[in-house]
This record gives sequence, structure tokens and C-alpha cells, in this order.
Amino acid sequence: MAELLDTVRATLARIALPDGGDLISRDMVRALSAEAGAVRFVIEAPDPALAQRMEPVRQAAEAAVRALAGVTGVSVVLTAHGPTAARGPQPATAAPPSLKIGGHPTADTGPKRIAGVDRIIAVGSGKGGVGKSTVSSNLAVALAREGRRVGLLDADIYGPSQPQMMGAHDRPSSPDGQTIVPLTAHGVTFMSIGLMLKEGEAVVWRGPMLMGALQQMLGQVAWGTLDVLIVDLPPGTGDVQLTLCQRSHVTGALVVSTPQDVALIDARRAIDMFAKLKTPVLGLIENMSSYVCPNCGHEAHIFGHGGVAEEAARLGVPFLGELPLSLDVRLAGDAGTPVAAGEGVLAEAYLALARRLIAGGVA
Repeated sequence: MAELLDTVRATLARIALPDGGDLISRDMVRALSAEAGAVRFVIEAPDPALAQRMEPVRQAAEAAVRALAGVTGVSVVLTAHGPTAARGPQPATAAPPSLKIGGHPTADTGPKRIAGVDRIIAVGSGKGGVGKSTVSSNLAVALAREGRRVGLLDADIYGPSQPQMMGAHDRPSSPDGQTIVPLTAHGVTFMSIGLMLKEGEAVVWRGPMLMGALQQMLGQVAWGTLDVLIVDLPPGTGDVQLTLCQRSHVTGALVVSTPQDVALIDARRAIDMFAKLKTPVLGLIENMSSYVCPNCGHEAHIFGHGGVAEEAARLGVPFLGELPLSLDVRLAGDAGTPVAAGEGVLAEAYLALARRLIAGGVA
């Protein structure tokens, strides 16, 4: 199956697009699968205007894949992501949006839905350093690979890392000084306060400024139509978490922890916070669960093992799985291409997590 998928990708890389590039280099292929020779995939254009010109591309892709040895059938769907307005990365020379980010929040009028967004999943942790942002970016990419329309909001305002992990650093555009057009990377629509700052610039704000900035990124960003919006929360139990859960209809939260007791102590506080905010905890994830030596194959549990599963059982919440500690995950994040965008055991771990959330009807 893996060999056939590689052949299909190589074939699709030769399908030219009307405005330049090819289906693979432009990252337009979604949900590619091959079971018993039956190949299925989605071609997702960045906007409806381009999609209207791409029916010949869809037909060419279907014909090229159908001609491959070992292919017994082909199903190709052409779709578009987002409104007609441009959504892709803007040129590096584009002017910054003419709007101010941060400020006092608007009056509390209760939870509001984000137009076009079906579900919101918050990814939280009690403490920093447990890989919450890595899980958020890889889960978003894995869900997109499974055919979901996914958004990723980097709400870690003091330490935004998603622009680096997603490999996109251009400033978003703002056509009217009110609406923010987000970026798209690896099939995911995403926004981060880090995209609005100069490199290395610190955010030195009190709580009300954080709350105002989060409200803007939730309500003023043109998210388009999304099945799920992943929100990468900062560590702890502070203003951003309160604002998100009190001002938005959050479907539920995922809590990420490493197995050792010192991390679980803080994870329990995060779980208690979500309970007080009446936000369901959809499950716990054990990150950095095991390490396999690339030289000898020995498996070690550097931070312990099984602690998060035991905690989930004690609390009566789902345990969603274990994610390994791997140098490849770190290298992929630093390079701006989440490991879930590739193939192999590490990508499959995130795809399995995505499939479990989809099967549970929450993503």
C-alpha cells in the first residue's frame, strides 16, 4: 500500500495547475488512501475561483492514477477551502494589517459561536514543556489529512510557536482594517499572534490585553467554513483559558501531559479548571511516552510510562493514546513541516489520534 501511495504522489506531482505548480508542491491533495487498489483522494483548491478552473486538472489526475499498475479504481473529489478572497501566504513585503491587536475586551455577552466553525477543541496542559503545541499542530495536520476542514489558532500569546512549527511566517492581510485573512499551511488554516509581531518581539501585556487579543483572533479572523478549530492554549489556568471557555462555544478540551508525577500534578489542575468552566474534557494524551533508540532499537521510558492512562481511568475520562518521544518530531517542528504531514510510525500515531476523535464525533 505504501509503495502504491508513493507512486500516486509521484504521478500527481506531474499534474500541472492552471496558475503554476503542481498538485503536490501546492499541497492540494487531501485524504489520499489506497485500499485493495482502490485509490481515493480530495483535491482542495485554496478558493472557489481557482476550483472553477480545475475540473480539467481533476480529470487529468483521475486518468493518470487510473492508468497506474495495481490500481483497480479511482475516486477524486474537487473542493475549495474558504471564501473567494485570497487565503494563501502573503508576499513577505505585504504591509501589516491596518488594525491594532490587543486591547480591552468587549462587554461580556456570554458564549458566541464563530461563523462557519462547527466545533472548537481546546488543547491544554497544566504546565509548559509537555509538547502541547507540538500535539496541536500535528493533530491539526492529521485531521486535515483525514479530510476534515481544520483551523489552528495559536492562543499561546506570550509564547507563540505555531508559525515556526507550521512553516509560515508571512503577515496576514487585512483588506478593511477589521477582518484578518489567516494563512494556510499543510492543509490547515491558521492564525497566531506571532504572525503580527516582529521576530523576537515580546508581548508585554496585562490580562485585559490578552483577553482582547484572543477575542479578535476568534471573531475577526475570516476562518471560512471549518469542521473543527484547534486552539493551542498557553500552559496553566489563566486569562486566555477563561476567555475562550466563557466567550466561545467550546466543544471540549484535550489535556496533554507527560507521564511523570510532576506533570500530572499540573494536569489535574487543568482538568479541574475545565470542569469549573463547564468545558467537557474529551480525553487525556500521554506525550513523550517512550523513546526507541535509533541505533539499537531499545525502548526506554525516560519520563515514566502509563501515568496518564492511570489518571484517565481514575478520573473516568477517555485515554486517547500515547505519543512517542522522538528526535524526528523535534526536527520536523523546527523545520516547519509537522511530522504528521509525512509517513511512518510517528505520522501514524497522530493519524490514529485524529481518527479516534473523528470516530467519536468530536472532530
